[in-house]
Amino acid sequence: GRGGQDIAEVVSTMERMKKDSSEVAQITGVIDGIAFQTNILALNAAVEAARAGAQGRSFAVVAAEVRTLAQRSAAAAKDINGLIDGLIRQIHHGDRLTATAGKTMQQIVGSSRQVADIVADITLASEQQSIAIAQANGALSEMERATQHNAAFVEQSAGAAENLRRQALNLRHAVDFFTLAASASHPVSRATPAAPNSAASGQRSALLSQTESAQTAAQAGNAPLLNLAA
Repeated sequence: GRGGQDIAEVVSTMERMKKDSSEVAQITGVIDGIAFQTNILALNAAVEAARAGAQGRSFAVVAAEVRTLAQRSAAAAKDINGLIDGLIRQIHHGDRLTATAGKTMQQIVGSSRQVADIVADITLASEQQSIAIAQANGALSEMERATQHNAAFVEQSAGAAENLRRQALNLRHAVDFFTLAASASHPVSRATPAAPNSAASGQRSALLSQTESAQTAAQAGNAPLLNLAA
């Protein structure tokens, strides 16, 4: 990511600064050495001027000035060297911090990728769950339609059974009526059995045929109500 690239550039910049500060420290070391040697030479020149007496006074003054400049150069080089040492310590500390920040950024990038993968998995699972819910709703709708159909069929069956029961009662009353009528018209003798009444037999056959037709119509779910009261 962009953050990881920025951290890498900071680490690279800190490495270059550390290298440059080391080179500057070497240069100040050279300046310090030159100042030390100049101081020694100025001291030797002052000694030789003192030996020369009056003729070497002007040379002694110049040697003193050179010695002063060498001492000031050495002091300045020492101060610069101290500053550079402090800067190098700070650069090392910043280098460690940037390295730690780089590792932390890499961990953050890895974690963000894991989070992205988890979010993708959650999205996929949500889509699959939505599909499953839609299928479950469809199955429930089918079950509801089947239940309504079964309820209507049960209601029709109950109506047909009620019609069949009424027709059976009507048939029973009709059979009892014809049986009682036949018994009253032809009393049965103990010695001689009564001849069968052909008219009653025909009526019973007709009633049986009507009963079978009623049962067939009831099974079909549309049984008509017979009016046999007359």
